[in-house]
Amino acid sequence: MATKPADTPDVQGAAAPVYRTSPTAVEALDAHLKDHPEDLPVHTQEWDVSRSDIYVEDRWQPIFAEMRSKDPINKVTGSPYGDYWNVTSHKAIQHVEALPEIFSSSWKNGGITILDRHDDTVEDQRFELPMFIAMDRPEHTGQRRTVAPAFTPAEMTRLADDLRARTGEVLDSLPYGETFDWVEKVSIELTTQMLAILFDFPWKDRHLLSFWSDWAGDTEVALIPGLDEMRHTILMEMAAYFTQLWQERANAGEAPDLISRMIHSEAMNAMSPQEYMGNLVLLIVGGNDTTRNTMSGIVHAMDAFPDQRALFESDPSVIPNAVQECIRYQTPLAHMRRTATEDTDLFGHQVKAGEKLVLWYLSANRDETVFDNPDTLDFTRENARRHLAFGYGIHRCVGARLAELQLRILLEEMHARRMRVKVVGKVERVRANFVHGFRKLEVQLEKF
Repeated sequence: MATKPADTPDVQGAAAPVYRTSPTAVEALDAHLKDHPEDLPVHTQEWDVSRSDIYVEDRWQPIFAEMRSKDPINKVTGSPYGDYWNVTSHKAIQHVEALPEIFSSSWKNGGITILDRHDDTVEDQRFELPMFIAMDRPEHTGQRRTVAPAFTPAEMTRLADDLRARTGEVLDSLPYGETFDWVEKVSIELTTQMLAILFDFPWKDRHLLSFWSDWAGDTEVALIPGLDEMRHTILMEMAAYFTQLWQERANAGEAPDLISRMIHSEAMNAMSPQEYMGNLVLLIVGGNDTTRNTMSGIVHAMDAFPDQRALFESDPSVIPNAVQECIRYQTPLAHMRRTATEDTDLFGHQVKAGEKLVLWYLSANRDETVFDNPDTLDFTRENARRHLAFGYGIHRCVGARLAELQLRILLEEMHARRMRVKVVGKVERVRANFVHGFRKLEVQLEKF
């Protein structure tokens, strides 16, 4: 029988766990930079798009357009994240993703984000979190197969009615004629509910899932002295919480929740504490940040393109394709990273073994050679499904069907209520180069 992973802290008896009293990652970063602006990483190169200011200020589009036009594969040296290759075109990203033996995802080679886990200048380098998305074959294959049954078409059918009822409850709780934050009231609430169901997580504590997701997915925090240590403490307490759940489920029979699937799987029941936590981080960030930010992106995009909102309101048959177009337009994860395992030629560029390549999904999804008028939202776009927001190849997002289902049901339930969402106040974006989304979106509701 599977047992509790060893060497993991216990939270029982803790008087005031850090995760119950700490600020969110965004709040901590904002507060730190207000007092210590000199700690903001310095970027000196025009095409060093690891800089977070271009995303929080939403001015990344022309920079990537210039790269795609002049040099879609180019090298940046001396960034706060070290040297890396920008890979910005749809074709080049698909090519790299299709060759996982040459372009590794493994955490042993640096992992899947621009943050280099093996950089001696990064304090976080001692804190490795192996996860199956950051593994190469064959380890990746067995662990992915363990969780994949949770996202089959049959499982989506099983979840759909409950998901629709919960979405309706959230929408029916919203006020009309009053300003509120869509991110907090809708996007975070719906995604944390879904994660709690997938993990069979204690319902009263479900908002911890979005709290942990923010701390785990913020690459900027790892570069700031002091905040990295706070991040480590918070994630270790996350590990302790989930370890207690593991111990409880290990003594029970098989069940469809993700923790039980891990426990009763030959590929995952002997995971180290770090690997267990890494896979939890993957599933939490993957299930929270991506869907959550597209739920916010849908509202913001329809407000920016009223002709498409009018089309949605008059013709609900566009909803399935509208989901794909909104995922393309928003692209909730800006990048994934790969590391070359050998010297190789990449469309005329000589990439050396050990060099990292950053695959900018949000650039590929605006590639003019694939998508006509890519900076425009178009619910009738014939090739919207060609977006790379879920990745490509063996690492394509295992939960893509669930994300699509959540977004489709949200739009269907909004339409059924004749709900029009208008952006009327603050629009604040995430300061990050990995997660691409919104931290605040003030809106009002009206009927159409």
